[in-house]
Amino acid sequence: MVVNWGIIGVGNVTEVKSGPAFYKLPDSRLVAVMRRNQEKVVNYSKRHNVGKWYTDASKLINDPEVNAIYIATPPSTHAQYAIAAMKAGKPAYVEKPMALNHTECLEMIRVSEETGIPLWVAYYRRSLPAFLKVKELVETGSIGKLLAVNIRLFKQARERGLPKEEMSWHVFPEIAGGGHFFDLASHQFDFLDFLFGPLRNVKGNARNIAGLYPAEDTVSAAFTFDNGVVGSGSWCFVVDEHSEEDIVEITGEKGQISFSCFGHHGVNLKTRDKNKHLEFENPAHIAQNLVQQVNNEIRGTGECVSTMYSAARTSWVLDEIVIGYYN
Repeated sequence: MVVNWGIIGVGNVTEVKSGPAFYKLPDSRLVAVMRRNQEKVVNYSKRHNVGKWYTDASKLINDPEVNAIYIATPPSTHAQYAIAAMKAGKPAYVEKPMALNHTECLEMIRVSEETGIPLWVAYYRRSLPAFLKVKELVETGSIGKLLAVNIRLFKQARERGLPKEEMSWHVFPEIAGGGHFFDLASHQFDFLDFLFGPLRNVKGNARNIAGLYPAEDTVSAAFTFDNGVVGSGSWCFVVDEHSEEDIVEITGEKGQISFSCFGHHGVNLKTRDKNKHLEFENPAHIAQNLVQQVNNEIRGTGECVSTMYSAARTSWVLDEIVIGYYN
């Protein structure tokens, strides 16, 4: 079986990170793309050698040649398009976070279970070599009994000095669900779910300190896991360039594992006996390993590690952390 993909929303994320994987993998073809802007979708289809293009998502969903759909639009339309795809009998693979909020995630899951049509979410770190190495180090006891995990992510404000109409959709909660926290911390929390299982007892504090845009820009959180690990995190998206930081630290009784979630700078293992730095090479199209897993599951030859259930748990965590800011 060849999986004939259609993509809804051919923006930047589909240029290198994900889009080419759909036509470079064996038994996978990209046959149609959709974007509301006709000039841009025609340009994309020519550059990526895609035979058909649409400016109407429903036409792509109902194209008889398309038998699986990748939804790469902002979160505000993930539920709408994924539900339409599943009701049309076509498996859906959606960008992260899974939807605008956890409530929408639950509706997507309900439709998937009702129709029997599968749904996956693009948390591709679950399939990258450095992150798989972290999982191996944790599971083989390289740092002994697990104690705590800490996240710090501080980034400059891309929006400083821009009028609102020129800002990214990522800072408008009605489109993104929240701010940059939803876009970036979702990857971190999903990976922690992959490592330790579901997060519990999630408490957060979200604020808008710089006043540049409507969404939260500074966040702190505390949480626990079923396995006893205690977690904490700090995020700020309006720091000076010299204050930028991207690190996840996992501490055990015999050592510590640390790594960058977005810089892809490798993995550091620190124990009493050694300090070791491990480097890894990612695929040219960073989502390719996960797309391969989705293809395999559609074709009945494997399973994808990023499910709608795990992705919905991550959306619940995000909602819990910012609930005080939006209510």
